[in-house]
Amino acid sequence: MTRPDPLRDTGVAAAQRGAALVVGLLLLLVLTILAISGMTTATLELRMVGNYQYEERAFQSAETGVERAIVGGIYNTNVPTVVAEAPVAEGSEDTVEYTVTFDEERGVTSVPGGGYSLGTGFEAYHFVVDSTGRSNRDAVSEHQQSFYIVGPGSN
Repeated sequence: MTRPDPLRDTGVAAAQRGAALVVGLLLLLVLTILAISGMTTATLELRMVGNYQYEERAFQSAETGVERAIVGGIYNTNVPTVVAEAPVAEGSEDTVEYTVTFDEERGVTSVPGGGYSLGTGFEAYHFVVDSTGRSNRDAVSEHQQSFYIVGPGSN
């Protein structure tokens, strides 16, 4: 003897047949769209951070060029000193190129501040360093630094 099913007798089961499947599929679709959106945003943010990192590396490469030019100590008032593009460090993909030129506009001046204890006969020779640092993803940074060297005057 079978027991009567109250849902089957009232017709409620026939009206709800398959509704759970449709609701489940809709929720799965919403979750899939949210997951794809989150992955796209994360990928974009990773790319942006990578670009910033390469910009910073190009900036540091250009700064390295300025430092190398000043420390190099090759100062010529007649001919610019050019260093061709070279790696920043061994095994690095970052490169730097710099030029040291005598500043024709400022030229040779008296030592700023009077030279303090230097006495007479010394002058300031003004130079300019132009440095370009390069890194991946076409990141480029250009720097210009002016400085002067105290040396014997023409007196």
